[in-house]
Amino acid sequence: MKNADLIVLKPEGMYCPAGDFYIDPSRPVACAVITHGHADHARPGMGCYHATEASLPILRWRLGDQNLVSHLYGERFRLGNVWVSLHPAGHVLGSAQVRIEVDGEVWVASGDYKRQHDPTCAAFEPVQCDTFITECTFGLPVYRWPDTTEVVAEIVRWREECAARGEVAILYCYALGKAQRVLAELLALAETTPVWVHGAVDAGVQVYRDAGVAMVETHHVMDEVRGADFAGRLVIAPPSAAGSSWLRRFRHAQQGFASGWMQLRGNRRRGNYDRGFVLSDHADWPALLQTVQQSKAGRVIATHGSTDALVRMLNETGTHCTTFNLERGEED
Repeated sequence: MKNADLIVLKPEGMYCPAGDFYIDPSRPVACAVITHGHADHARPGMGCYHATEASLPILRWRLGDQNLVSHLYGERFRLGNVWVSLHPAGHVLGSAQVRIEVDGEVWVASGDYKRQHDPTCAAFEPVQCDTFITECTFGLPVYRWPDTTEVVAEIVRWREECAARGEVAILYCYALGKAQRVLAELLALAETTPVWVHGAVDAGVQVYRDAGVAMVETHHVMDEVRGADFAGRLVIAPPSAAGSSWLRRFRHAQQGFASGWMQLRGNRRRGNYDRGFVLSDHADWPALLQTVQQSKAGRVIATHGSTDALVRMLNETGTHCTTFNLERGEED
């Protein structure tokens, strides 16, 4: 089946005809291979879910009682006429790239991935292939991530500045993955000050703790008596909490957002955040180029995000690149 399209785009999402399965389908299907547990990739209603062993705690929490079939990283399993294996993507706990092989032809669908160190999940592993389907969330040259340790140290300094003014530092993070990464990085900095968390964040923190991920001590905001003074504390909440009635419990607060979108100051101003911290669970522009090169793919398909710049650059430098128009929602 050399040069055949092993993955095609259908209304339900990316479909492998030779294996009769979908990757992260957006609608109910009989057989799904799931790259990770974010709600825009793992949806209810599938007949069967194939995923990594490490992602099961998240999938059970998010989806409830489902027909989940787990696989170790690198383990080959058969679906129809296809050999499938899942490889670390470095995005969140249990996240994976999907490698499929038929008659010597190899395709890899990256799912969401990042190349920076993250103590909460397995590090990304390059997988060589003939065709590489890559996410492109931050596919513009302006997106270049700073060192994570420096960003988290900046968050600590911000909390200390807020404490000196009698304010609470409210940091908005995606509730699954980003929040836990911040908590783990705080622990790595030998921070001993507990962090207070929104209920939506607390649930994910418990899932990660049960999976053995070490993080700084946390307390649920709602466990505090009404009227408690949170001045000087770091509080982590999902972006959906911004502007909500939940904020009324805090007398004086600064609000920050940890996201790759904070690379652009205009995004911080539009969100009305006091501080923006550039911290992303996706690949930046140099990492996208590095990953494409390491895949050694002769063909690249870019999807989900700002694809135009990557498509243009790769085609100009001799790598055939097209796009899949996959619509994804927020990770939160």
